[in-house]
Amino acid sequence: MGKRHSRHRFMPDVMVFPGGRVDADDHRQPAVSELGATARRMLERRATPARARAIGIAAARELFEETGLVLGEKRGEAVAADLAALHYVCRAVTPGGRPIRFNARFLAAPAEAVHGEIAGSGELERLDWYTPEAAHRHHVADITGKVLVEFLAWLEMSARARSTRALVVFRGMDNRHQER
Repeated sequence: MGKRHSRHRFMPDVMVFPGGRVDADDHRQPAVSELGATARRMLERRATPARARAIGIAAARELFEETGLVLGEKRGEAVAADLAALHYVCRAVTPGGRPIRFNARFLAAPAEAVHGEIAGSGELERLDWYTPEAAHRHHVADITGKVLVEFLAWLEMSARARSTRALVVFRGMDNRHQER
């Protein structure tokens, strides 16, 4: 996690997970592995198969760009993502009418699947591995706190429960709903 810079227009000075939008190139990037069946199925509830894969590629790319950590293999200045390591946690959509909006998917990967040294691009400050308790001691965005709660619940589930659970989406003012 890291703290967004005070000069950011969107969510300044709050602790967030690394991430960002899907770029056009994310649809064409290689991967060292493809999405697992469960993550793919969950992402494809609200995305085409190509978009679901690009979301995974974007997650690995943003992780690398913002933290220096590699989920996959570094190839030149890019990363060939280990998509099989990704797990779907939840989704969040900002309320309508906001000037800056997002439709974010929150994905997780085992720490063992990531390698490299934490050395970000400057987009996030105070980069580090944080326990949920340590993260909450900082100013976390409201949605980040809610995603941490979902993540902790996900960690407690068996593999079977994770694969069959109802999908969660936060809509509007961070209201928790079951994904339809």
